[in-house]
Amino acid sequence: MSCSDRNRGGAREGEGEDDRKRHEHPVLQRSAELEPNSVLQNGSITAPQLTIDENLLVDPRLLFIGSKIGEGAHGKVYEGRYNDQIVAVKVLHRGSTSEERAALEDRFAREVNMMSRVKHGNLVKFIGACKDPLMVIVTELLPGMSLRKYLVSIRPQTLDLHVAIKFAMDVARAMECLHANGIIHRDLKPDNLLLTANQKSVKLADFGLAREETVTEMMTAETGTYRWMAPELYSTVTLRQGEKKHYNNKVDVYSFGIVLWELLTNRMPFEGMSNLQAAYAAAKQERPTLPEDISPDLAFIIQSCWVEDPNLRPSFSQIVRMLNSFLFTLSPAPSSLDSDTNEAAASNENDTMSDLSSRARGKFAFIRHLFTAKKTKSAQ
Repeated sequence: MSCSDRNRGGAREGEGEDDRKRHEHPVLQRSAELEPNSVLQNGSITAPQLTIDENLLVDPRLLFIGSKIGEGAHGKVYEGRYNDQIVAVKVLHRGSTSEERAALEDRFAREVNMMSRVKHGNLVKFIGACKDPLMVIVTELLPGMSLRKYLVSIRPQTLDLHVAIKFAMDVARAMECLHANGIIHRDLKPDNLLLTANQKSVKLADFGLAREETVTEMMTAETGTYRWMAPELYSTVTLRQGEKKHYNNKVDVYSFGIVLWELLTNRMPFEGMSNLQAAYAAAKQERPTLPEDISPDLAFIIQSCWVEDPNLRPSFSQIVRMLNSFLFTLSPAPSSLDSDTNEAAASNENDTMSDLSSRARGKFAFIRHLFTAKKTKSAQ
């Protein structure tokens, strides 16, 4: 389902350094659908695996893989070519055992199916996939860099406020689209946000940890990256292997709060702490320190997103409204920035925080009171 009538051009970038030499080679065989059942070596039968629609498969004879441009826990990303288009080619790990292969093939099919059904100008465009001889996902290639690399490159300088809010709006709209389609990303962080060539927009990438949300679904705990993970995603008590926990799409809202804080401060969240220390700190309701000169409205948006109770966090539709409302309080953006930013703001001119339901406004009023009381207590 498309979440936007526009699908702006862009690209995809993976994290990592280029290989010293570029060697192109074709992917030789066309993918078939995933097997409906897998029989393990011990004779047991796994649950039916997801299938991939034939229409989503690329012709491997037309796909060439070039230099590596990134690497992650689940695979490597290469620059490539499909027909006459320069693309990003994500090659996923296959596993070494029957059980591992079945799990990774299921993850692959899930990622392909989710990417293929959501289209938005701030989501990396899906082109196709194939399974044999490699599990491959083909997307548009971003000539820019990841938001993480960009922020590090300008540190200690911070982003212009208009740019920071524009990037935040891009992310919020992408997430609004995913949530509207029942998809939880679960790994929202600057490494998965990729800049377009003109560095005026960002696109969300990497659906490797994304999951479809259902009312009764139990999902794996400790999924994502600790510094950006919502506390309900993990536990300070050791969990049994494979243990599941209840959570919903508000885990992405928490991560967005951390990302928004980074856009405004250009600092690493929970700096000076290890990943595990950051997780424990967040579990104890510690959060990154807000700048003293931050706008109260922006402080409220951030604190609303990372509040402990997921039910008190706003939806991304509400976040878009609040960011738009804040944009109208700013002086005009520089001429190089104002066209995109003002266009986005104008499209929602009347869609401000006053449009929130009375129940939502009640929640936010409670949060404001909570943070005001906490700040007053700290000052005493």
